[in-house]
Amino acid sequence: MAGQTTIDGPVEALQRLLSEVKARRRDFAARRRLDSDIVELMKQAGVFRMLVARRFGGDEATPSDFYRLVERIASADGSSGWVASFGHAAIYLSALPVATLEKIYAAGPDVIMAGGLYPQRPAVPVDGDFRVDGRWSWASGCTAANLIAVGISVPGGSEPGGLPRMAVLPRERVSIVENWNVNGLQGTGSHDIVVKDVVVPEAWTFARGAPSALDGPLYRYPTLALAAQSLAAVGLGTARAALDEVKAMAAGRASITGAPAMSERHYVQADLAKAEAMLRSARAFFYEATDTAYDALCRGERLERDLHTLLRLSATHAAKAGADAARMAYEISGTVGIFTDHPLAQSLQDSLVVTQHTFLSQGTWQSAGRMLLGFPAVPAFP
Repeated sequence: MAGQTTIDGPVEALQRLLSEVKARRRDFAARRRLDSDIVELMKQAGVFRMLVARRFGGDEATPSDFYRLVERIASADGSSGWVASFGHAAIYLSALPVATLEKIYAAGPDVIMAGGLYPQRPAVPVDGDFRVDGRWSWASGCTAANLIAVGISVPGGSEPGGLPRMAVLPRERVSIVENWNVNGLQGTGSHDIVVKDVVVPEAWTFARGAPSALDGPLYRYPTLALAAQSLAAVGLGTARAALDEVKAMAAGRASITGAPAMSERHYVQADLAKAEAMLRSARAFFYEATDTAYDALCRGERLERDLHTLLRLSATHAAKAGADAARMAYEISGTVGIFTDHPLAQSLQDSLVVTQHTFLSQGTWQSAGRMLLGFPAVPAFP
């Protein structure tokens, strides 16, 4: 059908998107948000409809296709890739009742959801609904969103497996406090959000990571694993940008001190090769685990515990390898990479921030190891 997303999205819109975000990434960093025309280009490129069910006009694409699109956008600009990665929110939303989803997608599938989960604020029951009030942080992409989800706790209630509950509100019922001031992923607009005394119907709340109300292999793919992998794809993209940048530098850069040209230095050659191998190996594991799991779901099989764990492990490993590869590119670049407006410096900082997300942080290594050794899963993992 017209406008259907391919692995790269509609080609013309995607090419314009990549060109624009690469040219304007410093502007996004300075303003701490993406411009509205960039968000519109993302919609035209099919970013936010990729994981939406076909019944609502979406593409219901494979996880790998979505990750590759995010990775490609992140290679042009990490912040843009990070906002694009929140197209995975369509899977979160699929835990809502079908009747609610029909309302959400009534005007089309290009819906953007942002949110802040912690701290979970107590919600007061009101005739079966919930009165929500509070302030939350880390709402990436909130300036571009149609919907905002916030973490709530219900007195006397508990979700299966300790999953946190989220309440979904229209963007106009939420205030944004523009306080995002960080070293990397500066253009994501991950500001604080404030809700003042808003009643949210129970049918507009869901437990993050709960089973989907929809059928099909995409909606049986582990929700939290898909979210973690979507973010890790940003790290793969920013690392690719760093390596490509240093290769281009080495090819045309002579030394002002009389030393050998950059491309002729032995440590440059060796470390570039090591970084390239590191990134490609992590990427291969990442997509192998993804495709193995998705193929099993397409056959109607239930995912084995170890494969489920490998999805999360592949995400953590991809993010860490991406940051390490970007750091190696930075180290062999010499003084050029220390300037804040240089693309290599931005790629490095973006890569490092990716690894700090709770889904990809140091603790996830231990969580994966525990599960591989047969210990019970910790909350929110896998």
